[in-house]
Amino acid sequence: MRILLIEDQVDLVLTLTQSLGVLGIHAESCGDGLQADAALRQHAYDVVVLDLALPRLPGLEVLRRLRERGDPVPVLVLTASADIHDRVQGLNAGADDYLPKPFDLSELEARLRALFRRRLGSVHSVLRLGALSFDTVTRRFSLAGSHWDLPPREHDLLEALIVQTGRPVSKLLLAERLRCADAVLSHDALEVYVHRLRRRLEGSGAAIHTLRGLGYVLEASDDPPA
Repeated sequence: MRILLIEDQVDLVLTLTQSLGVLGIHAESCGDGLQADAALRQHAYDVVVLDLALPRLPGLEVLRRLRERGDPVPVLVLTASADIHDRVQGLNAGADDYLPKPFDLSELEARLRALFRRRLGSVHSVLRLGALSFDTVTRRFSLAGSHWDLPPREHDLLEALIVQTGRPVSKLLLAERLRCADAVLSHDALEVYVHRLRRRLEGSGAAIHTLRGLGYVLEASDDPPA
């Protein structure tokens, strides 16, 4: 999942970027409203996390411009205000959800994943590539219609790749996703897991390709599913 975090508190941005990265959520950030408006015009995101109190351009105006352009990306509004009026304003301007500060990381993650699933829609809650499929609700893989159990790290690695099908995922992000305890997985160890997955995916119609300087990408393979 790729999100845009629009927040001007640097410490909070750093903390969230690192914490969400470990959970497999890639967060890009903007520190002011004008920068955010430009980023939203140029790039596509899965979910937007928007603080209302922004320099240069208020968060509500960023949201209004986004919806006026017809962009349906889900928006989660962050607000330090307990005033129900601010929350209503955000929802009326086109926000999909809101979360008051301070908040718990686990609740933020749950809301982001719920918005992401909602965007996919119930019909598209299952991602498919060749004979491989992934249910984003149950987090289960199937291969050729049969449930496919994978070792935990290979499962997490393939999940991080399939939700970004066709888009590169950096080695650093994957290493953080597969970290054990407080230690980030080494690049050599990551390559071992990638190698194992590549072998498992042979004949599935899906393949992991290396993009030099960018990381790995899951794409349709040249060979059709067996």
